[in-house]
Amino acid sequence: MMEIPGYDGHPLVHEPELLQEPLFWLGHLYSCAHDEDAEELLFGADYEAAEVFHRKLRERAEWPVFTIPLAAGHLFHVVYRAWKDDPGVDYLLHHPSWERALLLAKVDGHFMGPALSWLELFSAVDNGLPGGSTADPHRRLLLLPALGDDSIPDDAEHRLMAALSVLTAIEAPEELAAALVEGQGAGGASRWTSRNGVRVNDGPYSYRNPSNGFALTPEDLARVSTAFMP
Repeated sequence: MMEIPGYDGHPLVHEPELLQEPLFWLGHLYSCAHDEDAEELLFGADYEAAEVFHRKLRERAEWPVFTIPLAAGHLFHVVYRAWKDDPGVDYLLHHPSWERALLLAKVDGHFMGPALSWLELFSAVDNGLPGGSTADPHRRLLLLPALGDDSIPDDAEHRLMAALSVLTAIEAPEELAAALVEGQGAGGASRWTSRNGVRVNDGPYSYRNPSNGFALTPEDLARVSTAFMP
């Protein structure tokens, strides 16, 4: 069992082996498929198998956790929340010097986010830091549901296509990559800006939009920007 400070009372288990399972990625990316065509490209003939796989994941007593190390000792946690009546995926940031982790996004029936810009996602993908659940850039890139950014890098689609080709049995990874990049993450695209070195966005459901009443504090917004510094 593992613990994430401030995210107490839950049976958290580090399970990086799930990241080796092609069916895992189909359900993980489901929230990014914003129309029937994208869903068909994502699931194809594997829809029923993926549904069974993720239903069993949600029905478990333990909550799987995946962790990606970031700069200066920060840790980005992806928690599969296996509450029977409220399943979802929580994205949290923590540092050993902090009293509690910061919730950056929730992917469920009441999406909150986005947590990351493209620049920050690529920073987590390419930092090369050891430890955590995986150092594989393809697996890190498929943190896509936490993303939302209307400024799309030129290589985003190509890199996503490569990850889908390696990690899944999807028949048309190039078409799906194009659809996912266009649709963005679970909450769609947001516009990111920098204020005194602190990156924020305009998402109406984002903890990183200081205009929202539920936003992170200015201090915590600065902490998040530091953690994902390229």
